[in-house]
Amino acid sequence: MTEKKAMKSQEAPEFKKLEIQGNTYLTTYTRKYENRKNWTKADPKKVMSFIPGTIRQVLVKEGDVVETTDKLLVLEAMKMMNSIYPPAHGRIKSILVNVGDRVPKGALMIEFE
Repeated sequence: MTEKKAMKSQEAPEFKKLEIQGNTYLTTYTRKYENRKNWTKADPKKVMSFIPGTIRQVLVKEGDVVETTDKLLVLEAMKMMNSIYPPAHGRIKSILVNVGDRVPKGALMIEFE
């Protein structure tokens, strides 16, 4: 073992605060935890794919005004047909997918004004 590795293994761990449901804990974080992508609130003007799949139907067009009960498209994933609804009332600015397109998780499918 090199001298640098030996010194590093003898160092005391660095404790950090972690808050969970109002309780505070002192703990060490794993490298994976420290390098994770932080959560961000979803943009209500964008409809993203929540699972990889294939677009089977597009039921709206650009300029349409939709309610939260209107079906936007059908995404097939793992042999299941998933109906995608808008997050809020609004007018469709752009549709970025077509029937037959394969989309990865997190792909932007529809954007609102």
